[in-house]
Amino acid sequence: MKQRTLWTFCALTLVLALVAGCSPKLVPTPITASEPALEGKLTIFHAGSLTVPMKALAEAFQARHPGVTFETEASGSNAAARKISELGREADLMMSADYTVIDKLLIPDFADWNVRFARNTMVVAYTDESLHADEINADNWYEVLTHDGVIYGHSDPDADPCGYRTLLVWQLAEQHYNVPGLNARLEEHCPLENVRPKSVELIALLQSGDMDYAWEYRSVAVQHGLKFVELPDEINLSMVEHTDFYSQATVEIAGKKPGTTMTMVGKPIVYGVTIPRNALSPELALEFVKFLIGPEGQAIMEQQGQPPIVPPVAGDKEALPTVLQLLVVGD
Repeated sequence: MKQRTLWTFCALTLVLALVAGCSPKLVPTPITASEPALEGKLTIFHAGSLTVPMKALAEAFQARHPGVTFETEASGSNAAARKISELGREADLMMSADYTVIDKLLIPDFADWNVRFARNTMVVAYTDESLHADEINADNWYEVLTHDGVIYGHSDPDADPCGYRTLLVWQLAEQHYNVPGLNARLEEHCPLENVRPKSVELIALLQSGDMDYAWEYRSVAVQHGLKFVELPDEINLSMVEHTDFYSQATVEIAGKKPGTTMTMVGKPIVYGVTIPRNALSPELALEFVKFLIGPEGQAIMEQQGQPPIVPPVAGDKEALPTVLQLLVVGD
């Protein structure tokens, strides 16, 4: 096991070095004679924030397996899970921006396991044309956002983790900056018409000038060439060291069944992936998961501004297919 871990670390280091030092694009690993050719279609429901990385992952996988085609569908992670659990739609993979969405909405009735594979950070994205773009920073962002005339938005908390994470950040900001009533002020200045189903839909509004600021993941801002405010670690939901402080914030969102709610607690941002029970190509999906959490997939995530979790983590390691048990650690 130690030898395998060392090999994996070395392979990842080599791939990351190639990405960082030699070329802006990955050089796909060619298929070897000992590696069987794969064929078929993969249907993937994924978080909107994974749209750009998903394209890069699919292209790299197809370079190794030209016989594989992809049908990908982006949405808020909660909405993606409900396509499976409530609408009965078939998917080979579900990739969530919050791994707990899989735990809460799909396991145990619609999926058996969950692998955590990447991280992210909350930021405030903007452009050069945004009001007060020349003065906003990590110390005054909440004052800028609540200026008269400033328009900002976030995604729907019931459909997209970035939406409820925004509300968690606002709660934490009130405590961190010691500004009583700040959470309420931020809610008041962000009316319902500024809310979109998923966070990436806000980008067009920023670029058109119809919105000044948008709450986004850092990876999305990087991928779309946006400016962004780096928030303090105490509130940006990125650091394991601040888990206890994050957990003080809670948000109620739509639950597993219509008419019910569930409580989302502040925690570091961690992405999860699973193969639903109704997958039409489960074996092919398993090969893609191995690729995703392997050295090449991890390097692609790093390149797209989303640090991979190395090694990947599973809450119930014994529930995983045997081949994945060898690639992850239990929490």
